[in-house]
Amino acid sequence: MLLLCWRDTGHPQGGGSETYLQRIGSQLAASGVDVTLRTARYPGAPRREVIDGVTVSRGGGDYGVYVLAGLAMVASRFGVGPLRRVRPDVVIDSQNGIPFMARLAFGRRAVLLVHHCHREQWPVAGRWLGAFGWFVESVLSPWAHRRNQYVTVSLPSARDLADLGVDPGHVAVVRNGLDRAPADTLAGVRSPTPRLAVLSRLVPHKQIEDALDAVADLLPRLPDLHLDVVGGGWWEERLVDHAAQLGITDAVTFHGHVGERAKHEVLQRSWVHVLTSRKEGWALAVTEAAQHAVPTVGYRSSGGLTDSIVDGVTGVLVDGHAELVSRLEQLLCDHVLRDQLGAKAQVRSREFSWPQSAEAMRTVLQSVVDGRLTGGVV
Repeated sequence: MLLLCWRDTGHPQGGGSETYLQRIGSQLAASGVDVTLRTARYPGAPRREVIDGVTVSRGGGDYGVYVLAGLAMVASRFGVGPLRRVRPDVVIDSQNGIPFMARLAFGRRAVLLVHHCHREQWPVAGRWLGAFGWFVESVLSPWAHRRNQYVTVSLPSARDLADLGVDPGHVAVVRNGLDRAPADTLAGVRSPTPRLAVLSRLVPHKQIEDALDAVADLLPRLPDLHLDVVGGGWWEERLVDHAAQLGITDAVTFHGHVGERAKHEVLQRSWVHVLTSRKEGWALAVTEAAQHAVPTVGYRSSGGLTDSIVDGVTGVLVDGHAELVSRLEQLLCDHVLRDQLGAKAQVRSREFSWPQSAEAMRTVLQSVVDGRLTGGVV
């Protein structure tokens, strides 16, 4: 199996979509599948290494990765290049806005993995590049892959693909699994004062400014409130400056990139997890926080949160900033409601695992090898 993704989990800007591919790839590798991941190179990363059973081949940067991967795929057909030893039965082409167009080299053996559509994010790339990117994602790619298998991670994302003209019978939903939190972090002490957590890459479309604005609105009524921002990204300096402009620097801690243990220690101390992203496919952070009985408050309009959060049961979905602030205040002040949502979120988090997700993905990929297409939740 060949996996194609613009980043891997070690990339400074890697996130949930990269984790999804790496974890499923590792599970399939452990079961005997020969798995190779072709991705971008970044400072300090070797061109080739093996991570959890997955052979990682790197080349190119943010945009060059697509060109070099395409050349490597074509070259491999002639037994040369970095993928010359890769003879895939099936290829997973991760479309993070733009596909690798693996179908040109491998035909129907190419499976298009789409976490979510990027209509709301493309404007960040600039007027012309954004318009071109959305054309590729919304018109060119659906036409080019009209006979290929699709995989996505949530029902809202599947509906978005249908809106672009993709046949629903070609779209399989394989939800995210979950890395189990270190057991001792689950026994940690909750903060005695109100504490919010944001677990996210720090990029514009994650809209962390909305969480900072909410803290500024709540501090007059909850003076002990503190926000922990876990994650890194090129937008971090802008967020630090925004917190300073709001006068809440002392109420916010930017942790940057941290290890798994440190991340879960922050979540265990938290009262509520906040996710203000403009668009999500699933949002792995929701179930990571849920393991600690921490409910999530996020935007209904993000799409994927309507699948990862059961509104009013395992968390709260809101429409707009005013409701975000009011529902956060409600949860921070009502420990009974907060505990009820957290307990149910924790129970639901146990439904998800990477072995289960990998087995679902294997089912879809085997269907492709057998010449069949799969639709619906697997």
